[in-house]
Amino acid sequence: MIRKKQPTQPDKKKSPLIGVLLFFISLLLSVITGPIGFVYGLFHSLFKNGFKGIGEYLLKIAISIDQLGNVMMQHLLNLLWIKKGGYEFGNRDETISSALGRNKKLGMLTGFGNVIDAILDRIDPNHSLNSIDYYVEPSAKVIDKLAWVHTKDSRVLCVRSKGKSMFYIPGGKRNQGESDVTALQREIKEELQVILDTSTLRFVKVFEAQADGRKPGVLVRMTCYTASFTGVFQANSEIEEIAWLSYNDKSKVTVVGQLVFDYLKHHGLLA
Repeated sequence: MIRKKQPTQPDKKKSPLIGVLLFFISLLLSVITGPIGFVYGLFHSLFKNGFKGIGEYLLKIAISIDQLGNVMMQHLLNLLWIKKGGYEFGNRDETISSALGRNKKLGMLTGFGNVIDAILDRIDPNHSLNSIDYYVEPSAKVIDKLAWVHTKDSRVLCVRSKGKSMFYIPGGKRNQGESDVTALQREIKEELQVILDTSTLRFVKVFEAQADGRKPGVLVRMTCYTASFTGVFQANSEIEEIAWLSYNDKSKVTVVGQLVFDYLKHHGLLA
């Protein structure tokens, strides 16, 4: 899996003519320089890192081809491999295997899609699930969020927005250009009136599930952190209720929040 460290932004609108021209230019360059670059890359990798280097080089090429296939065959794959309302193939920054894994998690694979997934699993166990890339091109199909996971006495801190019935793990979305640290500290201060100690911020895991209240196939991707804090909890902004929930309260939280509950239970942090 290739993970992107830098923040990404949606593409700007381009003229269709520009797309056509760039396609033929890239095709021409690939035909002329591609074979030369490939052969040079093999020898360079061999002399620099031996057969390990060749393996790593070919893996990068395989992932890139997989990404190309995800775009080139998107309409056919959407027709044959997934049910209506599934997570669509076609994100240029994502592999076929990644999109396949997302639909497997959502239970949106067709019979044909399940056969393909089973074949891949025979070659590489849990291939599609392990291929899910959490650092992909921004998309209307993926809602990117941050969350602060804070446990106490085997319960986890949750909040409920005004007018909503479900609780969620406190946090929110990044503003343009914000880092995870800055965005999460801002969101928690806005919601709970406490200050996160950013020096203690520790990455937990990325959780992904169907987004509540959205059309099927729209996912929420939640990057979770733990951190110490200073201050006293006080509901603010759109927050109506603060609660400490146990594993028995799992049904009260959003779908992606339930994944966090399972994770905490598995690690003995939730009663």
